[in-house]
Amino acid sequence: MKTVTILGSTGSIGLSTLDILERNPDKYRAHALVAGKNSELLSKQILQFQPSVAVVATDQVREDVRARLTEAGLPANQFPALEVGRTAQEEVAAASETDIVISAIVGVAGLPATFAGIRAGKRVGLANKETLVTGGEMVMKAVKDYGAELVPVDSEHNGAHQCFRAGLAKDVRKLILTASGGPFRRTPLWEMETVTPEQALNHPTWKMGPRITIDSATLMNKGFEVIEACWLFALPPSMVEVVVHPQSSIHAMVEYCDGSVIAQICATDMRMPIQYAMTWPDRDEAPVPRIDWSQARHWDFEPPDETRFPLLRLAYKAQEAGGASTCILNAADEVAVEAFLQGRIGFTDISAIVAETLERTPSRSLTTVDEVLEADHAAREVASSLVEERGRLRSGGRMRQ
Repeated sequence: MKTVTILGSTGSIGLSTLDILERNPDKYRAHALVAGKNSELLSKQILQFQPSVAVVATDQVREDVRARLTEAGLPANQFPALEVGRTAQEEVAAASETDIVISAIVGVAGLPATFAGIRAGKRVGLANKETLVTGGEMVMKAVKDYGAELVPVDSEHNGAHQCFRAGLAKDVRKLILTASGGPFRRTPLWEMETVTPEQALNHPTWKMGPRITIDSATLMNKGFEVIEACWLFALPPSMVEVVVHPQSSIHAMVEYCDGSVIAQICATDMRMPIQYAMTWPDRDEAPVPRIDWSQARHWDFEPPDETRFPLLRLAYKAQEAGGASTCILNAADEVAVEAFLQGRIGFTDISAIVAETLERTPSRSLTTVDEVLEADHAAREVASSLVEERGRLRSGGRMRQ
């Protein structure tokens, strides 16, 4: 019986993880559920999975959870320990009662608890890309120093993890990450200026949260995945290639020195990579659809259009630059994407704001979680000011029209 702490239990990765726990009650038990402000869903999860600890964002959310549990008829002496905030998140991730940590809190907010789990030598199923994008050097050093097991959950990196099992690291020539190309792969460039949030949120393959869906539309998400891959697999950016594959059936490929290319293929269901991270190096039956090879199919591949998707090239440059550059890249993108979703800037403004934030924000080496969070905050301030500037320009343009 393995105990699991889920950082982000009410999000899509958290829900898929809990589905695995529900299907395997003889193998896994929830030790701690960490959520933000969704007291209704968290309360239902507590009633069903009976964790020892639940952590929420604020005191008010904690009181809401208590009220909901009482209303559901749960005796107070059967409540889990209800905790609040960052310190509590770090404690449950590092707790001796925790065997596996699933890191799925969205954004840089997920870094402290994930890092705490790594420093405690846990197996960490990593779905929070910001952990490596913002603090990759620091995190991978801690993995080595504390003997942690960092197994990626993102479908592309999880696929790569599986492909790398086919050969020796010294024989690898290239890692190939696939991208769906998002909803604007064929959109004329002049139309990109007028893309709406509703159009950008209409992803052709995956159902995801708002930010990651917009990042997929700009290919920024693939840029982040390049950065993650460099850290996870100790590769220079020049050995990580992105290929547009609209069908999203092949998640990653590894080319070896003899010309062999090993591909990982499975249905687009996140329960497979989550379960793989929990069972590695073993495999187990997973509740995902099987590919029907009796049906005719075709797979397309093409290089990404860097004119259409400038953020992908920015991600490569940030990784090559090192220091805080990738942390700045992530912070600026998060601010710009949120502004776009609010209708304050245009779709093409996102890449312009990220590029200018990288130019205006000084980079430095980051060695602690607090230093990462400080660099993140500084970049957000610069990006926010750029959003205001562009917002005024857009408003002025509309007024003149």
